[in-house]
Amino acid sequence: MRSPVLPLTWHLARASGRRGLQSQLLAAVVAAVSAFVLLMMIAVSLGSGERADRTDWRTPDAVPAKQATAVQALATTYVRHKPVTVVSLAQLPDRKATPAPPGLSSFPKRGEVYVSPALAELMRELPANQLADRLPKPASYGTLGAAGLASPDELVAVVGRASSDEAVSKAAEGGNFFDEGQTERAEVAGFTSTRASLFTSFDQQMAVLGVALLVMPVIVLAAAAGRLGAARREQRLAALRLAGATPRQIIAMTAAEAAAVGGAGALTGALAYVALLPALAEIPYGVGGWYTGQLWVGLPWFAAVVLAVTALITVSAVTMLRQVATSPLGVAQQANPRRTRMIRLVLFAGTLGYVFLTTKGGQLGPRQMLALLALFYGAFWVFGPWVVDRLGRVVGRYARRPATLLAARRLSDDPGGAWRTVSGLVLAGFVAGFFSVSQLQFDGGPDRQGQVAVLTADSAATQRAVTEARTLLREAGVKATVTAPSEDDYLTLLSGSPGLIAQVSGGEDQLDAAATALTPVAAGRPPFTQDYAGAFDNVPVNRIGMVSTATLAMSFLVAAVSAGLTAAANVLDRRRVYGLLRLAGTPLKLLDRARTRETALPLAVLAGGTTGMGVYGAFQFNEAFGSTINASGALQLTLCVTVGTLAMLATIAASRPLLRRVTANPAQTAD
Repeated sequence: MRSPVLPLTWHLARASGRRGLQSQLLAAVVAAVSAFVLLMMIAVSLGSGERADRTDWRTPDAVPAKQATAVQALATTYVRHKPVTVVSLAQLPDRKATPAPPGLSSFPKRGEVYVSPALAELMRELPANQLADRLPKPASYGTLGAAGLASPDELVAVVGRASSDEAVSKAAEGGNFFDEGQTERAEVAGFTSTRASLFTSFDQQMAVLGVALLVMPVIVLAAAAGRLGAARREQRLAALRLAGATPRQIIAMTAAEAAAVGGAGALTGALAYVALLPALAEIPYGVGGWYTGQLWVGLPWFAAVVLAVTALITVSAVTMLRQVATSPLGVAQQANPRRTRMIRLVLFAGTLGYVFLTTKGGQLGPRQMLALLALFYGAFWVFGPWVVDRLGRVVGRYARRPATLLAARRLSDDPGGAWRTVSGLVLAGFVAGFFSVSQLQFDGGPDRQGQVAVLTADSAATQRAVTEARTLLREAGVKATVTAPSEDDYLTLLSGSPGLIAQVSGGEDQLDAAATALTPVAAGRPPFTQDYAGAFDNVPVNRIGMVSTATLAMSFLVAAVSAGLTAAANVLDRRRVYGLLRLAGTPLKLLDRARTRETALPLAVLAGGTTGMGVYGAFQFNEAFGSTINASGALQLTLCVTVGTLAMLATIAASRPLLRRVTANPAQTAD
């Protein structure tokens, strides 16, 4: 016999009217947004790893001298404060041919220069004495293909040289502590390596950190989709249950409806992600924008996200039916408000204590940190409804205004629903507290701005280089003071190494011109500036700054969307209650103020707690990196919380016209 579940589900969905359709559309929108954001987070994490893999050929593993077929030297120079990676390659004589590096069709011959499209464009924009003259001048420049680049915006040059050239000699090996990842030399037989470029090696770690902090608000948003229209669904299914439907049939009907709505929304969001890939690839991160293919997650991840969002919405909807299955008459009469138990407080205290004790030492790996973060989020998810319930009871006891009393009654009657409205911003408060004060600040040492340094072999070579440098700078029209610091002076860019310092007067044009003019003076090493010396510290700081800005913006946006959609769905679910209140003479403004306070009260209490936990996590993070706390973090934190709260209240206020329409004819609404 054919099951009546699906036909009855379809009939009830069509018969639910305009209000039911609105709830279903809201749920589909939430599912679409959740799937889109999840796919974007996965894409950034996977794409960052792929970008790092595209740069490891620049630091290949060295092989024994007898097996080597070529010499490779990595050098880094800066123009307009941007890194320019220069890879010099020289085929060793009487050795077998070396395979082509990624992005080229053949191994470069002596005198050939290949540049990335972004570098070629920059060389055309800037005067030759500020950039192009740092490289050999071939008859024409070749183009380095995308296979050898992490980003279309990356500045990379590959130069073919003779094996006797100083640029690939042992002088190009580096030796200063700030050479790591920027200056290397190796005898190679190919381009196999597991070491990514300094400028891409931190990207995936920071992206995963941002995803870990953002994933819970997104899950909360997706779960909220399954609960949209919950009150209407409970009333309808309770009537069916009283009419003889079994619990299994009730659950099957709910699951079918939620899966259909959630699946359609999730698929729509996933397709929107695919359609917007070219536009999303223009968003810069790290070394620049993306190649579109780097942000494509692949069919397995695509299908997994659609199915996961659908399953999450379905499970969320089904879990709301426990009372319908066990006490349909109580649901139909809207009896027995949902109370919370003290065990939630015990579980929260135990979990929080465990997290504190575990993180006290500060020696945790990435997986342990992610596990503790998930545990922390779960603890607040359990604890939140309990706080809302107790808060509603306390406020209701001491309320002096009608709007406050109505808000308190709603909080205590449905603490889970009130918690779901504010949970996104409450969890986003943790993100704000963490990132606002976790901006790493390292001691930058003495002021070295305007300095251009050139390394030399010894003191005698330094004296000759000083004379040559003064001549070259004068001919280039650069005003600079050239000195040879003592090797005991560690306050300059040389940090005690033999060489000269040119203190340049003027802006970045003069600084770049000086670095270009001094290139012939350096013995196998390009001149360098403060950008080069501080890169090892500045790169992770820059990535954390990018991730923090994006994560804060996304978390508050998701929280605001979640609150707005939940508030709109609550208006539809409570239209009977609102209708009765309007028939009793309650002004519409009073109902609207009660809705606002229903959000503001738990938000003020719970968001403060999670924000404090985020600040604590930032202290632990900075301690692990040996860094100081961001001094401007308090101002940024206040700004983030204020903007997030205002955004949430604005989205809730956006459902005011819906409240007006729902209560426009209270005699019919409150039947």
